[in-house]
Amino acid sequence: MSQRRVALVHDYLNQNGGAERVVEALHDLYPEAPVYTSIYAPELMPALYRDWDIRTSFMQHLPGIHRHHQPYLPLYPFAFNRFRLNGYDLVLSSSSAWGKGVKVGPGTLHICYCHAPMRFAWDFSGYAERERLGGWQRRALTPMLGWLRQWDRRTAAGVDAFIANSGIIAERIKRYWGRDATVINPPVDLTGLRPAAPDEIEDYFLVLSRLVPYKRIDVVVAAFTALGLPLKVAGDGRARAELERIAGPNVRFLGPVSDEEKAWLLARCQAAIFPGEDDFGIAQVEVQASGRPAIALARGGSLDTVVDGVTGILFEPRSIEGVVEAVRRFQRTAFSVDAIINNARRFSRERFEGEIRAFVDERMARHWESVGRQQPLLPNEAEAPAPWS
Repeated sequence: MSQRRVALVHDYLNQNGGAERVVEALHDLYPEAPVYTSIYAPELMPALYRDWDIRTSFMQHLPGIHRHHQPYLPLYPFAFNRFRLNGYDLVLSSSSAWGKGVKVGPGTLHICYCHAPMRFAWDFSGYAERERLGGWQRRALTPMLGWLRQWDRRTAAGVDAFIANSGIIAERIKRYWGRDATVINPPVDLTGLRPAAPDEIEDYFLVLSRLVPYKRIDVVVAAFTALGLPLKVAGDGRARAELERIAGPNVRFLGPVSDEEKAWLLARCQAAIFPGEDDFGIAQVEVQASGRPAIALARGGSLDTVVDGVTGILFEPRSIEGVVEAVRRFQRTAFSVDAIINNARRFSRERFEGEIRAFVDERMARHWESVGRQQPLLPNEAEAPAPWS
């Protein structure tokens, strides 16, 4: 069987979240593929990464960048433009901004798994509010926005095919870049998540989130204070003090919780509530894998993950009144635990890897047919090309 020479690309490897779960699944599919990235901080990433062939840019040795990579924003386009991925049959980039900007050799197929188009270029006001950028930071970045959008469009044009992690991201890819994208939802780790017995379900509702302003946990806390129903808030962040100030005695703040505590809380809650607008929303899937419904804002990734009236409740508007009405509708609705769990299984890692493999195979066949060449017979473990031109 022919083996392709494959390279993987990721924006940066100094934080561990949903995008990194995608990279790990891609690496499982192509274990011999080198991973090109701007920076890599081994001490901040799972130990499994230390066995990978990770190739970093000139940014790797800049002072303080492993823990504070945002101030170096103007350098990322240059870092990825300098990568020259010659000699590969397939380049798979995992990108929320920069990874798609690598240069690939002639005859190479470049597929981009897009977590989101560059937020700070296309929605700078929302990004600045979310990251709480100061006035001087906003003034410094504003003149760059036109250049960043131009770079973003130009590098998007160099990608052969896009995969979007949700329907809303596919819409943004079309809006900003004029490109079509196939939706393949990211993998969610469902291990350790199990439903509780019916007599173990308790009376509390659950918020499981970083407590930061843009997540809008405030509307949930205010709504439950008005309803008088028990609410547990798991997580921590800079908004916690203000949330505690507006909360009634029925709202309990748990702080950070372990994975075991999270699984216990998810399996025994009435429902988990998500007032934020996520590009995908892993936690919405996790609560369903635990057999409990999700009450989620009817925007973004929740439109992919929650089946309204079947596996949870979708609500609008994002307001105290909107949350109150969603909870009341939840109380009037009967849910099937089996239906909820079966919906969560749609987002397993096995499903993700199968869909990626099928997409790549189909695109590779079309690509080689278009260039009039046979599928390659080169082994992945062959000496990889140098990253620099």
